[in-house]
Amino acid sequence: MTCSDFDSNASGFRNHVNKMKEQMRGQPDPTSDVATDKPRRSIRIELTVRSVVLVLVVLAGCWILVKLTPVVLVVVGALMLVGLLRPFVARLEALGLRRGAAIALIFAVLFGAVILTITLTIPELVSQAESLLEREPAMRAKLADALAQHRPTASLAGEVRRFDYRAVLGQSTQRALATSLQILEIIAYSVGAVFLALYIMLDSDRLRGYLYSVVPRKEHIRLTRIMLNLEGIVGGYLRGQLITCVAMGIFIFVVLTLAGVKSALALAVLAGVADVLPYVGGIVALVPAVLFTLPMGVVVATGVGAAIVVYQEIESRVLVPMVYGKSLRLPSSVVFIALLAGGSLAGIIGALLALPFASAMLMLLDELRVQLPGQSPAPGDDEVRRADDATEREYGERTSGMSAREAAGVAAEIVEETQSTAPGTPPLPST
Repeated sequence: MTCSDFDSNASGFRNHVNKMKEQMRGQPDPTSDVATDKPRRSIRIELTVRSVVLVLVVLAGCWILVKLTPVVLVVVGALMLVGLLRPFVARLEALGLRRGAAIALIFAVLFGAVILTITLTIPELVSQAESLLEREPAMRAKLADALAQHRPTASLAGEVRRFDYRAVLGQSTQRALATSLQILEIIAYSVGAVFLALYIMLDSDRLRGYLYSVVPRKEHIRLTRIMLNLEGIVGGYLRGQLITCVAMGIFIFVVLTLAGVKSALALAVLAGVADVLPYVGGIVALVPAVLFTLPMGVVVATGVGAAIVVYQEIESRVLVPMVYGKSLRLPSSVVFIALLAGGSLAGIIGALLALPFASAMLMLLDELRVQLPGQSPAPGDDEVRRADDATEREYGERTSGMSAREAAGVAAEIVEETQSTAPGTPPLPST
């Protein structure tokens, strides 16, 4: 083959390729919508005036709630206190006392319990703290000598001897003065919540009438169920708090009594009260107990501290999910996750309100029949809806011509009768 033959063949091959390209340009892409005759879809988003106004209203409501957070917390605290004390008032009324006298007796007992707690703890703890500060130099020297006897801890002995607790106390005093206004604010809000709870309990019928007057009558039965269930949730949560606080106080009292601490009762009461506070309560229970056992020796103080830490782990991992899971009808895993989420989002207050909030949200989803994604209807949902429709018709017939205040009482009676006759349904709290 000569060079001229090779050039002619290459030129013919190029011409053939160019012809194929020209033919392909005239044909549609087999993957395009034109080739497959598929119509093109376009998504169009339109913002109506109503949707824009709704978004603005929601944002404004969230902003107002953030600004009024202290007021919201006062109202929530008052409602929780009402949920705790209302069953006791109802029992006293059943014994023949008038509502005003029953409420006065309950709040007098509550006030007496607060005064007794302060009397048992503050003077004794101040006395023991003063005694501890007087013996601090001798205890520090003893601790330094013990550390110097062992090679791994010998380097710490000099630091212990040079430690000046007065400087630490001075810094703590400055911090305490800086936060004193916040403490006074918390006390003022707490007193406001107590008085608001007292007002709600004294005038509960009128307030309930106002609430029912702004809600459509066909929703009164559902509203009554929600309110009674919320009362049961709050009562169960506060009873769980009482159980864990008493258990912590008893444990601290036993441990410190065995260690020979004179102020064991005061420290136990302090630990029991502080156990209400998540995270901070454990520190309040641990630090004073360890400090007041230091005169008995480092070994005793270390043993007491280790025992308290172990108990706190058992309480958070076992006792809290078991107690609150039964009273709030929450799985143990949900209890643990709710506590972590509430503490991460809103600190101590978030952890305090996490469990009743989670239980209330699940109850509202159930009462409002909100079906979550992936959730299939239960077998008895149709029967429950028919029973609810029949109850609402009965309520409408019985309350025809009644005022909202009178209708509220009838709704409570119907819901209590329905819940008491329903199989497998736990009784609602008395109103």
